[in-house]
Amino acid sequence: MSTSRLELSDRAALVTGGASGIGKAIAEALAAGGAAVAVSDVREDAAKTAAQNIAAAGGRTLPIAMDVRRVADVRAGIDATVAAFGRLDILVNNAGLQYVAPVHEYPDDKWDELIAVMVTGTFLCTKYALPHMMKNRWGRIVNLGSIHGLIASPFKSAYTAAKHAVVGFTKAVALEVAECGITANAICPTYARTPLVANQIAALAAEHHYTEQEVVEKIMLAPAAVKRILAPAEIAALAMFLCGETAGAITGAAYAIDGGWTAR
Repeated sequence: MSTSRLELSDRAALVTGGASGIGKAIAEALAAGGAAVAVSDVREDAAKTAAQNIAAAGGRTLPIAMDVRRVADVRAGIDATVAAFGRLDILVNNAGLQYVAPVHEYPDDKWDELIAVMVTGTFLCTKYALPHMMKNRWGRIVNLGSIHGLIASPFKSAYTAAKHAVVGFTKAVALEVAECGITANAICPTYARTPLVANQIAALAAEHHYTEQEVVEKIMLAPAAVKRILAPAEIAALAMFLCGETAGAITGAAYAIDGGWTAR
């Protein structure tokens, strides 16, 4: 599964939550594939650092401070991308966060925050990116779902609800824009080696008096056949494929990268 530099050399992309973790890996992969990449993040300094790293590697890039919950931020970020690169062909909706608590104790503000970032944010970015793709009759939308967009885990009600919504939204968009040469797909990974997951592992290890490897094997990935944390680059490789020309007939799909979790 590969996408050549030549294939993406005339494309421009926007990656939300692109300053770290999965988003950073995808932004770097798209830039390495020749695309111009706008790296957006709610943390302006982090977006600038990520963009500087891409530029240092020879990529075309633009840092954007953007809160995907805010219409004004989203519109300004997309306008800045188009102004810098002349077009917008690829949108990766990656921005997200996690909060763990029982439903009856789940803070109202945390519920609102998770739904706003992952559901409303995905909607807003897609809404305002689509006209640019429709104008050129070509586009690729890749939404970061999760294994929790396909199945559920206890104590993650807001995250599970949000990621299920992302998968459903992806399918609806795919049906609406196929005739414009635009595809929409979701990637649904299990735990990846990101700062967010690293913090979860450390907390569970302290709580259960396990080593971090025991946490991964006995708690986090107990249902999976492959008991290891994903590298962000593995997810980026699939995103790259979905953004290429050869994936033009692949749309409305939710791809699990779950180590066999959902094979049971």
